[in-house]
Amino acid sequence: MTRFTIASFNVKNLIGPDQEYYKFMKYTPEEHAWKLDWMADQLLTMDADIVGFQEIFDEGDLRDVITETDLRGQASNDASVPDESKRYHRRAIFRRLAYTPYFEGKGALAVAPNVADGEPGQRRPGVAILSRFGFVGTPEVMQDLPEPVDIPFSALRGADGDDDAGYYRLRRLSRPILKARIPVGGAVITVFNCHLKSKLGEHQKPAGADFPPAADLTKYDPTTRALGALRAALRRMAEAWVLRAEIIKELEAGNPVMVLGDFNDGEHAVSSEIISGETPFKNYSWMLRHDAKTPQDRYTKAENEQITEDINRVRLHSAEKMFVRKSARDMVYTSAFGGTYESIDQIYMSRHFHPDYAAKLGEMEYFSVLNDHITDGSHPEAPYNKLASDHGQIIAHMVMGDDENA
Repeated sequence: MTRFTIASFNVKNLIGPDQEYYKFMKYTPEEHAWKLDWMADQLLTMDADIVGFQEIFDEGDLRDVITETDLRGQASNDASVPDESKRYHRRAIFRRLAYTPYFEGKGALAVAPNVADGEPGQRRPGVAILSRFGFVGTPEVMQDLPEPVDIPFSALRGADGDDDAGYYRLRRLSRPILKARIPVGGAVITVFNCHLKSKLGEHQKPAGADFPPAADLTKYDPTTRALGALRAALRRMAEAWVLRAEIIKELEAGNPVMVLGDFNDGEHAVSSEIISGETPFKNYSWMLRHDAKTPQDRYTKAENEQITEDINRVRLHSAEKMFVRKSARDMVYTSAFGGTYESIDQIYMSRHFHPDYAAKLGEMEYFSVLNDHITDGSHPEAPYNKLASDHGQIIAHMVMGDDENA
């Protein structure tokens, strides 16, 4: 049996001291030291074999965090893991307590900077993947699209003629998507790490203006701000579709897939459902055929089975949802904003890891969430901590058989 853990960690603006990342925002040397110390403790607690990081401005700082984590892990081993001279050193509990350094053996880090990164005050973060197992081939980065994606809109039913309803064009993702193939046990898993567009509105700035009019809250314009939220949602869903298209390529090639990151939306949001794929109906035999000529033209039983399989084989499953189903728990959250707690960080996996799939490679044993530090200042019992991440860390604990059909 091969056990491994895979995690997502939005670190919240990892950058060196005295560097302005967003307007007027930077860390003092003391704040920077505190943040790196907190991150090393958090990464040590996670102890995940594969970690997808978001909001990385500085690769050097991330490497410093990992190096410090390895030092603390080794110190923990020295204090709590008996050496071979002790008769009880083979006990299973010590295998669980032992820490394996990342930068040892096959461990590797892949970092994808943001191609839209700008001058101080106008910085843009990237993403990274850390793997104790290394990578198969070179990880791939997607952000500037080779060809623009044009998403056309259709005229409404009943409209006269074939009116042009316009289209949305996407040339660049707001943050890169990082794809890595990682060897685990006897399999190679394709892992995608993403950070989709946030819910913060995209407000337009007129030529020559210092700021978008909608940003002036002293002249609050609800309809224009709503339009900004629409733009952000449309971009997020378009980015989700780009990711989905890459996922399908891997699934069509027969590769097991895991997708993790900051989706900036909940599990049931349209953008998340674009990534995961459709959920099949219980029975398509009652449904009118797409080419129905009479009320009796329904899909056959054989077509029902075919449709269901075609949907299921390219569908992804939420680790959080599988855990809630397994454990009968209903309290999982990874972010707090405006006093609302919700899960916007996700780990999705193909049916190769679903417990009900007969040909599964493995399945999830447990799902961890580190979220005690999360607050947005809206709750008196949880004071604001701006240096810790504003996201919880999620870890899926996986087990795989000795061969790919186990």
